[in-house]
Order: sequence, then structure tokens, then C-alpha cells
Amino acid sequence: MRIKVVGIVGSPRAGGNTEILVREALSSAEKQGAETELITLWDKEVKPCDGCLSCRETKECKIKDDFQQIFEKMVEADGIIIGSPVYFGSATPQVKALIDRAGYLSLAKGRVFEGKVGGPLVVARRAGQNFTFAELLFFFLPQGMIVPGSTYWNVAFGRNPGEVKNDEEGIRTIRNFGERVVWLIKKIKS
Repeated sequence: MRIKVVGIVGSPRAGGNTEILVREALSSAEKQGAETELITLWDKEVKPCDGCLSCRETKECKIKDDFQQIFEKMVEADGIIIGSPVYFGSATPQVKALIDRAGYLSLAKGRVFEGKVGGPLVVARRAGQNFTFAELLFFFLPQGMIVPGSTYWNVAFGRNPGEVKNDEEGIRTIRNFGERVVWLIKKIKS
């Protein structure tokens, strides 16, 4: 059974704590037999949704940038993991632009994410993780996606690059989440 999981790094920093977490989740998914792909937003242009709603008629987004390529990979995947650091109690502008456009286009195309498995990962320095976790979760749930649990919320703490590795409980939670994503996809597909 082929299982594909994409992990999206919503940090504008290459190789930072968010990327470390997403890689941990994908590594766990691979150990469960999934094919994985890491998608970074720091090296791509994804403009914000302009609210034109033309996607309802054309079934595509009129804004020309790297969004379409990312969206197609999300549609092809069985599992979608989106990670973001906390920026003033919220997800990064890069993540927000992606989920707003992906959400509208998914609905315009007939709820293309419905039944997929996935969920958010969040990195915080000290606070704001609950708001950011909820903000990302509010993308997955209205899309009809299934979000598996883990040993705790998918949150880890760290400020400086690599510091998140010191959060043993956070890393354990993220690894377990990656495993649970694949476990649930297998249950659904069998």
C-alpha cells in the first residue's frame, strides 16, 4: 500500500526549529512505511489570498506564484503536516497565505482534502503556541480532514536554531504524531 505524506515548513528560516520538527514527524512516518516529501516555504513565493473568489468559477487560483505546485502536492498526498513557528501568537504570514488559498481552492474543487489525515506542528519560544496550534487546526477540521492525536499537543519549545532538540517531550510528541498519521492512513485505506 502506497502512502504519501507531505510536511510543510512554514518558517521563513531555513534549517530552523520548525524544519527540525517537521523532519522528525516525516522521519517517523517513513519508519512506518510512508513515502515523504518536505516542502519549505522560505524559498518559495506564496502570496496572500486576495478574496476575489474567482476560484469558485475557474477551479484554480488566479494568482501566479509557487502556490499551485504546493497545492498539487497536498492534493496528491494521503497525509499533510503543516508546521509553523509562533509569530506574535499566530502562524507565520507564509503559512497563513498557504492555508487561506488552499482552503478556498479545495472547497471550489469539491473538498479535495476531505478524508485526508494530517495536522499542525508548532514551535514556540515561550508562549502563543495554543493560539497558533488552534489557528492551524482550524484549517484541517473544516476541510474534512482527520487529525490524529499524539501523546500531547504537537508543540515544542525553542528559540535559537536547533534549540527545539532540547525539548525531549516535544520531540517525542512530534515523532508519535508522525507515526499516528501513517497508522491512521493505513486504517482508512484498508
